[in-house]
Amino acid sequence: MSVEIIQDRLNSYDCQSVLEEENAIREIAQEIILGSLSRVGFFKEAVFQGGTCLRILYGMDRFSEDLDFALKEPVPFFKLQSYLDRSCKELKIYGFDFTVSDREKAEKTAQKRFLKDSALVKLITFKHFHPGRDTRIIRIKIEVDTNPPAGARVEAKFHDYPYAFDVATQDLPSLFAGKCHALLCREYVKGRDWYDFAWYVSRRVQINYAHLSEGLCQSGPWQGKRPQVDKTWLLNELGKSIERIDWNKAQEDVMRFVRRRDVPSVKLWSKEFFSDRLEKLAAVMI
Repeated sequence: MSVEIIQDRLNSYDCQSVLEEENAIREIAQEIILGSLSRVGFFKEAVFQGGTCLRILYGMDRFSEDLDFALKEPVPFFKLQSYLDRSCKELKIYGFDFTVSDREKAEKTAQKRFLKDSALVKLITFKHFHPGRDTRIIRIKIEVDTNPPAGARVEAKFHDYPYAFDVATQDLPSLFAGKCHALLCREYVKGRDWYDFAWYVSRRVQINYAHLSEGLCQSGPWQGKRPQVDKTWLLNELGKSIERIDWNKAQEDVMRFVRRRDVPSVKLWSKEFFSDRLEKLAAVMI
């Protein structure tokens, strides 16, 4: 019965390619992992954030790879593994047989685990993807920031698949602040960041400046400098980033995470397009 629930969910995506099916089955796994983490009490200590959060809880169109979390308060000896061990037991009910690998360095404040499964794809019927002929496994990275920047605001959200459960997450202004930190500080071009930026702008989301300021002081080019982050400062720095981005590379990064119907919109990306987004952001910013 549990596998049938997953099959029905996959069918509802109406996938048009192998890539869309891969994105869909990974997203279904992400939802079930979230539900299992909720049931083992994970969200008493942590909040959901990142692109997958926007996709699952807030309805953003693009797919996402990872499950990103931050602790509500810094915990030096937080044990992610204990939650995953309990979570994986429940995931077996749905046909998953996840193995958990650890590639983090001991001194890192971000704890990372990689969940891999090759069992479920053998139980599901795909239209385009052929298990056995196409060798694929489900891979999901789980990352928890154990020393998050202060100032984020937390709220409760609810999700209904594979059953009703609650999720602690940051509110949209705090999530937008985290995304602005990535846009300004990431050392390589990640088109998904800019896709998310355009999504926030289209929804007229405000920015939690206090949370952004704490993040900039904690890591990146402004580490330890505590810049005075306000509307003028942020628009200026984002404008500099837009000027130097290779938008062809940015498009390449995001293409495999969008459906075919959304490709024409991504092909609009250019310095002029994002300068226009920045003007729209400026018009609604406080």
